[in-house]
Amino acid sequence: MGDIYFPHLNISIESLDRVAFSILGINIYWYGIFIALGAILGITLAFNEAKRTGQSQDMYSDFAFAAIIAGIIGARLYYIIFHGDSLLSFFKIREGGLAIYGGIIAGLITAIVFVKIKKINFLQFTDTVIMGLVVGQIFGRWGNFFNREAFGRHTDGLFAMALKADTVNGLFINGSHALYQGNVEYPVIQYGGVDYIQVHPTFLYESLWNLALLAIIFACRRHKKFQGQLVIMYCIGYGIGRFWIESLRSDQLEIHGIPISMIVSAVLVLAALAAGIILYLKEKQNNGVAAQKNQKSS
Repeated sequence: MGDIYFPHLNISIESLDRVAFSILGINIYWYGIFIALGAILGITLAFNEAKRTGQSQDMYSDFAFAAIIAGIIGARLYYIIFHGDSLLSFFKIREGGLAIYGGIIAGLITAIVFVKIKKINFLQFTDTVIMGLVVGQIFGRWGNFFNREAFGRHTDGLFAMALKADTVNGLFINGSHALYQGNVEYPVIQYGGVDYIQVHPTFLYESLWNLALLAIIFACRRHKKFQGQLVIMYCIGYGIGRFWIESLRSDQLEIHGIPISMIVSAVLVLAALAAGIILYLKEKQNNGVAAQKNQKSS
């Protein structure tokens, strides 16, 4: 069997290296390539949406540059703060350690500041960029696949993914069991005389979930009822999916034993639902007032 094996789907990947290629002795990782690819495609999608809605593409180009830098900083800080690492390890980013919610929070703060400076509608702005964010998340999760990280607990379900034990960083084998990151225990399973652990491919679950979410948002963008509707849909859809997927993960960042991402996801969904109701009722009220004015003027 290969480095990665899907036993119930009879799919085997013989060799999967984290490194794509090297330039002048510097390793270029697949994780970085997928992050870059997602960013490029996401920015392109946002540009197209800006053009469709008659907005300045140059403005979104300026924002993209600032948001990418802020997102990386935010994702790194979120990880090291809740993972208990020293702030001095911030620049050891090539060793791994990015948390998507940190990137989203930093991106949101950047967007708030940006629209204040540019004096533009915040809700229309976020509706324009949100599909680009989803695209970035779809591709970013495939970087986790190459790194053999962000996977779930043991499973023998249809989509169970077997990882060759000696290719998983932080995995310690002790007889018939393996301990991952000193916290989660897995039974050791042998295929072809080689040790594996069998896990939920949560990277795949989230990538497919986000792909479905992108399709729904894309289909609704021409028929939205109020400004901010697309970003509300994202927050609810992504929050629900992430809450479920985090319940399967084995490497969550926790506080007092509670996965932080599950807490953030629940808060995100509830806040988005409340905001969506308020925005919908406000738009309905504004339409009613406009209708009354039209009747009086006629």
